[in-house]
Amino acid sequence: MSDILIVDDERDIRELVSDILEDEGYATRLAGQSDECMDAIRTEPPALLILDIWLKDSAMDGIDILKTVKREYPDVPVVIISGHGNIEIAVAAIKQGAYDFIEKPFNIDQLLVVIRRAMETSRLRRENSTLRRRDAGSAEMVGSSAAFRTLVGQLDKVTKSNGRVMLTGAAGSGKEVAARYIHARSNRASAPFVTVNCASIEPERMEDVLFGRESSDRGIEKGLLEEAHGGVVYFDEVADMPQGTQSKILRVLVDQQFQRVGGSARVRVDLRVISSTNRDLEAEIRAGRFRQELYHRLNVVPIQVPSLADRREDIPALATHFIKACNATQGLPIRPVSDEAVALMQTMIWPGNVRQLKNLIERVLILGDGTGPIEARELPADDEGGGGEGRVVLSGAMATLPLREAREAFEREYLLTQINRFGGNISRTASFVGMERSALHRKLKSLGVVTSSKGGGRIAYVDENDTATAD
Repeated sequence: MSDILIVDDERDIRELVSDILEDEGYATRLAGQSDECMDAIRTEPPALLILDIWLKDSAMDGIDILKTVKREYPDVPVVIISGHGNIEIAVAAIKQGAYDFIEKPFNIDQLLVVIRRAMETSRLRRENSTLRRRDAGSAEMVGSSAAFRTLVGQLDKVTKSNGRVMLTGAAGSGKEVAARYIHARSNRASAPFVTVNCASIEPERMEDVLFGRESSDRGIEKGLLEEAHGGVVYFDEVADMPQGTQSKILRVLVDQQFQRVGGSARVRVDLRVISSTNRDLEAEIRAGRFRQELYHRLNVVPIQVPSLADRREDIPALATHFIKACNATQGLPIRPVSDEAVALMQTMIWPGNVRQLKNLIERVLILGDGTGPIEARELPADDEGGGGEGRVVLSGAMATLPLREAREAFEREYLLTQINRFGGNISRTASFVGMERSALHRKLKSLGVVTSSKGGGRIAYVDENDTATAD
């Protein structure tokens, strides 16, 4: 989109306009009838189209060409010129999406002003649209745990392909960040990344939002699929997509084209699709809420995004990352995190995963005083552990146990927490808890605690079949 296409059935007119524009530094192409015009546009869309409304010996007149261009190449501004102009034609042209209408014989200065404004307006619209589509979401992946390294390794393998990716994982685990990571390292990185939040769009509006709409009073309104042309469309929480829309999206995936709501023409798009869900889609299929054919189309490359509980080693790095981000976006102070606070965060329960950690850091920075280290006392007390300075409040279940069983239960939960905090690393756990490694192994065996691989890392859990109890 670097030149101006001039379409007029009068050779003298189109050459005159071309000479004027080339003197002003513009590159031009010329066409004398509709077939030449459409061939030129489809070969390479111009930066601007100057279009005569009456074209002799052509299959299409100027209004027909205008409608086609605004449907297939909506970002190309069109300036209509005519020697037979009247107010009705001008109004019709503007309604169909023309930027402006100029009558012949035209004033050269007026023509140049209109062209400059049309191209500048088009440039600003493209830039604003690109900024809106890309959003400000981060594509930065933070961590070093085994589970994190496994995830990044899988994401790196799919960045250069156009294969459809299905990201699964708990809410707040970072599925959209993973999708943006794929986009940022793909050959579509300079093209749009458009998010479709399937859970937040009202079902009755979903098709308007996705496919756009055509109407006589409002003209053409592009949908999200059209805005994502050439780039990535990300279906966030795809299980919430209405069933009626699912069949239409399936057709888009097969044909790479669709019709706007209220329109009849086919709109072609070039899209890469990434989707995510925190639900079991196979269970949704059995329940009749999700189309099996769509599932198989979307689930070409399945990738599991680990929860924060599976990557507790990454909590210090994530906390530091969020602190810097809050400083950059909100001017909040950069504060280090004390060792005690880190240890507490690594043992906390995170049902909201990475998103919950981000919110916690932001809250602490907003409510905290000064720029000193973030201390453990600034973090929310666990519902079962906040009884006062230096005191642990027992849960109701533990309070009913004899001392021996209560001690075993505490040791089991304590060691489970510490092992998972250190990513299954027994040596680091032994060092932290103050035990010899061999003694820790014996203690774990007596408590029925074992470790196994999950998501590229190791986690600890209780083997109910191997729990040793004292006589």
